[in-house]
Amino acid sequence: MKKILIINGHPNRNSFNFGLSASYKKGAIAAGADIKEIVIRDLNFNPNLQFGYQKRTELEADLLDAWEKIKWAEHLVWIHPVWWGGLPAISKGFIDRLFLSGFAFSVSSKFCLVG
Repeated sequence: MKKILIINGHPNRNSFNFGLSASYKKGAIAAGADIKEIVIRDLNFNPNLQFGYQKRTELEADLLDAWEKIKWAEHLVWIHPVWWGGLPAISKGFIDRLFLSGFAFSVSSKFCLVG
């Protein structure tokens, strides 16, 4: 059974993206997948990376829970609109706050993910 995490980054629960998410979930369950979801708009966290990467801000409980779901998953499905060529601010803040060096990846002298 495939472990799938659906990450919905649309800030409006009445959006087309929520319909897409529900349809994907229904189809994946019918195919035998184990599903978990993150609805970013429902999380309690500060999306602002207040100090940039100079000073770490402690992760809120909802972000720690989201990270556990991400580690659990074998497959991630990101659902979000593209506004002005980018993600909605809440989705961007989720990524900025959660996918940090030393947490989501490590930087070494041989390989660097930060450009």
